[in-house]
Amino acid sequence: MPTRPQAAKRAHKPVHAPVRKKATGKVAALHAKRNAKPGPFIAWYQMNFADKIDIIRAGIPARLVGELSSVMNISKEALIDSLGLSRATINRKVLREQPLSPEESERVMGMQALIGQVQAMVDEESAPGFNAAQWLASWLSSPLPALGGATPASFLDTVEGQKYIGNLLDMTRSGTYA
Repeated sequence: MPTRPQAAKRAHKPVHAPVRKKATGKVAALHAKRNAKPGPFIAWYQMNFADKIDIIRAGIPARLVGELSSVMNISKEALIDSLGLSRATINRKVLREQPLSPEESERVMGMQALIGQVQAMVDEESAPGFNAAQWLASWLSSPLPALGGATPASFLDTVEGQKYIGNLLDMTRSGTYA
């Protein structure tokens, strides 16, 4: 049995949470990417496929949906609906600070890549002050003849639809389709 002075020493020691080892290497980089804010969008657009796949599989933070909608100057609900995501699921994951599923992450990253694509197009033309996210939000909600009068936003709920919209943006840049 400890003597009184030893017991007193133990009683006054501060209690610390268990120390977690810091992640290093690829794991640390993956955590940093998972916790990254939505920008710069151009980085998402230009990111290599291996990194994109790692991030998608790990899941991005659910809070990025709200941050993305703010940058685009649209409601969170409108963004969730256009990406074909469940409002209840996204809100629950935000409250619990959980990552999105790979499927959900892929759709959100696809939107970020589209913004990055527009920003890359604008950067080529040297247009300082242009807000690619807000321009894209407006363009996505406009009916287009190339889509039979449908809005580009109606194609965002699938990865293939997002690729198609990206191709339309490329055609717009090259003047193939106005």
